[in-house]
Amino acid sequence: MTMVTNNGLVYLIALPLFGAVSLLLLGRRADKWGHLLATALSAGSFAVGLFQLSEMLGRATESRPVTQKLFTWISVGSFNVDASLLLDQLSICFVLLITGVGTLIHIYSISYMSHDPDRRRFFAYLNLFIAAMLLLVLGDSYLNLYVGWEGVGLASYLLIGFWNQKAAYATASKKAFVMNRIGDMGLSFAIMIAFASLGTVSFSGVEEYAHHASEATMTAIGIMLLIAAVGKSAQFPLQAWLGDAMAGPTPVSALIHAATMVTAGVYLIVRSNFVFDAAPNAQLLVAIIGAITLIFGALIGTAKDDIKKALAASTMSQIGYMILGAGLGPAGYAFAIMHLLTHGFFKAGMFLGAGSVMHGMNDEVNMRKYGALRKFMPITFITFGLGYLAIIGVPPFAGFYSKDMLIETALNAGGIKGILLGGTALLGAGITAFYMTRVMILTFTSPKRWDDNQHPHESPILMWLPMAILAIGSVTSGFLLSRGDALKHWLEPLFEEHGEHTELLPPIVVSGLALTMVAIGVAIAVVKYQLSDVDSIAPEDVSVFTRIARRDLLQDDINEALFMRPGQALTSALVKVDESVVDGAVRGIGQMAMGSGSALRQTQTGFVRSYAMLILVGAAVLIAAIWVVTQ
Repeated sequence: MTMVTNNGLVYLIALPLFGAVSLLLLGRRADKWGHLLATALSAGSFAVGLFQLSEMLGRATESRPVTQKLFTWISVGSFNVDASLLLDQLSICFVLLITGVGTLIHIYSISYMSHDPDRRRFFAYLNLFIAAMLLLVLGDSYLNLYVGWEGVGLASYLLIGFWNQKAAYATASKKAFVMNRIGDMGLSFAIMIAFASLGTVSFSGVEEYAHHASEATMTAIGIMLLIAAVGKSAQFPLQAWLGDAMAGPTPVSALIHAATMVTAGVYLIVRSNFVFDAAPNAQLLVAIIGAITLIFGALIGTAKDDIKKALAASTMSQIGYMILGAGLGPAGYAFAIMHLLTHGFFKAGMFLGAGSVMHGMNDEVNMRKYGALRKFMPITFITFGLGYLAIIGVPPFAGFYSKDMLIETALNAGGIKGILLGGTALLGAGITAFYMTRVMILTFTSPKRWDDNQHPHESPILMWLPMAILAIGSVTSGFLLSRGDALKHWLEPLFEEHGEHTELLPPIVVSGLALTMVAIGVAIAVVKYQLSDVDSIAPEDVSVFTRIARRDLLQDDINEALFMRPGQALTSALVKVDESVVDGAVRGIGQMAMGSGSALRQTQTGFVRSYAMLILVGAAVLIAAIWVVTQ
C-alpha cells in the first residue's frame, strides 16, 4: 500500500483546538460571540474533512491512505515515534461523523444553552472534545492515539460536570473519570507489551510483527486493548458510569455519549484488527463482552423512567452490538462500523429530541409525567419517531440494514458460537423494540400526565433543524452505506480476509426472524403502556426485576461490594502499616538521635574539673588500647 504525504491533515485538529484555546484564554470577553466562533470552527473542520474525502476518492485504492508528520516525538536509540497523522478509509468515516454530527450539536447548543451564563466555556469544551477525538482517530500509532484517548476523557469529565455546583453532577463526572482510568490502564499496558515484545507501537509496525509474534503475546495485547475499549465504550463490566453521565447538558449526551466518544472502543478494536485476528481467544472474548452488554443495557432500558437514562441504556446496548460485530473478525468489522455510523445519526437525533422535550417541559425528565406531547411538539415527535423506527430496525430505516447484518453475521459464525451470539442479538432486538416503544408511548402518544402549570411547546429552529437533518440520516444512511456493499468494499483494503464466509441462513430468513422479534417487542409495549393505565401500578408494587433494573442491575452495588469496600479495607490496613511500621521506624530513629543527644548533653557541665577528668579518662583508655594492640 502506497502512503501519500498530505500536509493539510493538521487543520482538521487545529481548527477546533484553536477555538477551545481562544475561548478559554479570552474568558468573559468572548461571551457574546464565543459560541459562534466555536460553531464556525467545527463546521470548518467538517469542510476540511469533506475536502479530504473528495481527494481520497480521486486516488487509486492503494494510494488512498495519507499521512502527515508533525514532529519527532520520541527518539531513543532504535526506538522512534513521530507525532504523525494517518487518514485512511476507516479514519475518514470517523472524521466526518465527529465533525458533521458535532457541528449540528454545536448549532443545537446555541439555542439550548442560550440562557446559561457559562455558554462560552461550554462551547470551548465542545471544541476541545472534537479536537481530542479527531486526534484519537487520526493518530498513526498507539501512543498518538493515547494522547487523544486521554483528551476525550478530560473533555468528558469537564462536560459531564459542567454544572458541578450540583453535588450529584460533580460526583457523576468523577465516577466517569475514575472508571475510564481503569480502562486507560489497559491501553497503557497494551502499549508497554507492544514496545517490550515487538519494539514498536505504530499501527503498521504492530501489524507487520503480528504475523510472526507468538499467539500469547498478541492475546495479551488484545486483552489489554479490550479492557481499554470496555472502559471507554461503557461495556460490561465497566459500564456503570454511562447512566450517571447524563448529568451533563443534553447536547453532551448526544455528542459524547451517543455519537462519538463511546464509540472510541469500537474504533480501537477495529483499528487493531491485525492484533485480534492473530489472537482468536481475545477476539472471541470481544464478541462475548459485546453480547453480554447488548442484553445488559437493553434490560436496564426497560425500567428507566428518566428519558435520558433510558437512551443511555440503549446506547450501552447498541455499542454492545458493535463490539459483538468487531469480535466476529473480518466478517463483522465493516458491519460494526456501519452500525456505528447509522447509530451516530439516530441516537444523536433522539438525544437532541429528548433535550427538546425537556426544553418544552421545564427540564422534566420523568417520562411518567409526559404524555400526548405529539400534539404540542410535532417536529420533535416526527424526528424522534424516525430515530425510533431506525433503532428498532424497521425497514427501510437505517438500523434495519446495519443491525440485521450484525445479526446475520453472528448467526453465520456457525456451531454453538453462532447459536449463542446470534440468538443473543435476536433477543436484544426484541427487547430494544419493547423499551424504545415504551419511550415513544410514555412521551408522545399516551394520555396527558403533566400539570396544568406546564406549557409544552415546540423548540426553536436552531434546535429542531439539526434534529431534522439527523432524522434524514436515520432514514437514508443505512441504505446508502449498504447499497452494493458500499461501506464493506470501502473498508476492505484495511482488513485481511480469512477464507470463505459460510451462509447458514439466507438473509431473508434472518430479516424475518429479526422483524418477528421486533413485532413481539412492540406489541408487548403497546398492550402494557398504550392500552392500559400507565399509572395503574404504584412504584412499590413493581416486580423485583423492575426494581433491580431501575438500579442498573445492581452494577453499583456489585462494584461497591467487590472493589470499593475491599479497597477501602486495604487502604485502611496500608495506612496502619504506614503509621506503625514506616512512620514508626522514622520516628524511632529520630527519638534515638534525640535520646543520644540528650545523654551527650549531660556531659557538658561547664566545670573545668569535669573536663579535666574526661581528658584523664580518655587518655587512660587510649594508652590501654595502645598497650593491648602492641602486645
